[in-house]
Amino acid sequence: MEFSYEVIAILFAVAALAGFIDAIAGGGGLLTVPALLSVGLPPAQALATNKLQSSFGSFSASLYFVRNGLVNLKTMRLAIACTFVGSAIGAELVQFIDAGVLTSIIPLLLLGISMYFLFAPQAGVGGGEAKLSETAFAFSVGFGIGFYDGFFGPGTGSLFTICFVAIAQLNMIEATARTKVLNFTSNIAALLFFIMAGLPVWEIGLIMAVGGFIGARFGAKVAITKGRKLIRPMVVIISMIMAIKLLWEQNPQWFQ
Repeated sequence: MEFSYEVIAILFAVAALAGFIDAIAGGGGLLTVPALLSVGLPPAQALATNKLQSSFGSFSASLYFVRNGLVNLKTMRLAIACTFVGSAIGAELVQFIDAGVLTSIIPLLLLGISMYFLFAPQAGVGGGEAKLSETAFAFSVGFGIGFYDGFFGPGTGSLFTICFVAIAQLNMIEATARTKVLNFTSNIAALLFFIMAGLPVWEIGLIMAVGGFIGARFGAKVAITKGRKLIRPMVVIISMIMAIKLLWEQNPQWFQ
């Protein structure tokens, strides 16, 4: 499959914008997956290529947060390991298990997340006592959401963020930083499976990866400088958009 320079430039720009948004609030796949499908990639290749390019974006944001002291990777080792294993299992099982149940539940969860941040004024302030130990958090949240990302995917960033805020009692900047680390972990685990299956379109994925890397770096910088005032409303907006998009795909008759 060949692509014109105009199409390549558009995909690069879409990936850059998606990387910027994803670094702050998640949901970059709302832009990149439809863009890949629109240029003629089959769904499986579009999803695999999206994982390829988004891995670079999540790595860029993670690296920026780590270098700015917002994430201590040593304290996250268990959560990273559990997320990786969960995502790998999810990516393997998606071949054999119908994802229909998740497609019905996730829009409701995303709407719940947006309502939580919209109507809980102290959400994301941080400083409270964690409701789970780091070990319990790693095995439940890390493994569970990692599995979901490998198995299905939409809203992974929002799910991680809400857990870091509501369960680990972190502020929005800390939650966003740790979210990107685990999001990168789950992306890599799923990507390895897609590579073994020979699905990514490398020439497009790597070009988009450059755009995503640049966009994510700027997004991470904005997240640090603007903080909770920007991240919180963006999480609400992106979660609502993802929920509406999934509901529209599942029940198009509702929107006619």
